Amino acid sequence: MRYLLTLASAALLLAAAVPTFAQSTSIHIDKPWARATPAGAKTGAAYMTIDNKSGQPDRLTGASSDVAKTLQIHEMKVVDGVMKMREIPGGLPVPAGGSVTLKPGGYHVMLIGLNKALKKGEKFPLTLVFEKAGKVSIEVPVESVGAMHSDMPGMGHMDMK
Repeated sequence: MRYLLTLASAALLLAAAVPTFAQSTSIHIDKPWARATPAGAKTGAAYMTIDNKSGQPDRLTGASSDVAKTLQIHEMKVVDGVMKMREIPGGLPVPAGGSVTLKPGGYHVMLIGLNKALKKGEKFPLTLVFEKAGKVSIEVPVESVGAMHSDMPGMGHMDMK
């Protein structure tokens, strides 16, 4: 009898954990990429589209990777005619059933203290941390130095050598 109670308790704990696990599948990362960096560069950025397939809003609160010492969620915007970049306090909201695009000149994952240059054709691991969905790990392909992702609305493709 004691064995059955232990087994039933374990089954209940496992069942309670399933919604938490399933929730992480509500976030989908589409077309991640980064620009190559020149030798000696200490910063870089990663871009992507984050789709939230759930009925609950979420928030990108952080990121980690062995490619850089520090990763932050940043925003670039024009304020009084001056382009400014800043870390987003509290993270980046991702609406329920919606998406957010991280692209040059807007939201991005800032890579600070690069451990080595990002080279075209390589990939690096990136783990995104969401308030509700938890951790989502992806691989980020590196494109050319001046790349502008052609799949983004309003963005052309430009290669600088």
